[in-house]
Amino acid sequence: MTLRGEGLEEPVQVSLVLCDDATIHALNRQFLGHDYPTDVLSFPLNAPTPDGKHLLGEIVISVETAERNARRYRQPLERELLHLVIHGTLHLLGYDDTTPENRRRMRRKELAYLRKVTGKT
Repeated sequence: MTLRGEGLEEPVQVSLVLCDDATIHALNRQFLGHDYPTDVLSFPLNAPTPDGKHLLGEIVISVETAERNARRYRQPLERELLHLVIHGTLHLLGYDDTTPENRRRMRRKELAYLRKVTGKT
């Protein structure tokens, strides 16, 4: 839904990795220089696959952090995971959340796609 909603009509593949805090901590340190676990990382690849398709990128989600977030926001884990997949997909499409304005823009899009998928706010 997010890919089509953002105008991407060609078929693409996205790799999704569900991991623990230790794994995402190591990735966050290695690739971003942040020495802590996080909820989601996105790695844009935009590469052809051996079977001739297109790999947009990889989304890595810490299920442990997602569980803590779900408890904190008082929502089901499945909804938090869906939110993180949408967030990661937007990053693969070039969105960033490094400034307050960009963060608000991304958040609005995340909530809109989350509503479309779940029918809830």
